[in-house]
Amino acid sequence: MRDFSSAVFKTNAVKLAHIISEAATCDQAIEIQGLFMKASLDSVIKIFLGIELNTMRGTNEEGTRFSNAFDEANANTLYCYVDFSWKIRLFLNIGSEGVLKNNIKVMDQFVYKLIKSKIKTVHNSEDELPLKKGDIISRLLE
Repeated sequence: MRDFSSAVFKTNAVKLAHIISEAATCDQAIEIQGLFMKASLDSVIKIFLGIELNTMRGTNEEGTRFSNAFDEANANTLYCYVDFSWKIRLFLNIGSEGVLKNNIKVMDQFVYKLIKSKIKTVHNSEDELPLKKGDIISRLLE
C-alpha cells in the first residue's frame, strides 16, 4: 500500500510541477492554493478509489463536479460552528444547508457509482488481483 501511495503522490507532484512550469513559461497567474488542494484530492481519490479525477487539469467532467461539490460541502460544514441557525436551514432545506444537501447527493452518487463499477470488475475479472491494482476499495472488495 505504501508503494502504491508513494507512486500516486509522486505522479501527481510531477503533474503539479508541470502545470506550474507551464504557467510560469506563459507568464500566466495561477491560484496556487486551489491547485495544491486539487492535487491532494486527486491523490487521495486515486489511493482510495483507484480513479483519476484530473481536477488539476479539469479534464474529467464528472470528477470536476465531484471536486466542486466536495470543496463547497467542506466550506458549508465549517459555517456550522459559527452560525447557530444552521439547524433551522437544514430542517427547511434552504440556504447553505440546502446547497450542502445537494453537494452530498452529488458526492454520494459519484462514489456509489464507482463502487458498483468496482464490484462488477472484481466479480467479472479473475486476472487482475486487487493487490496489483493497489487502491483501497479494490482491496476491500476482494
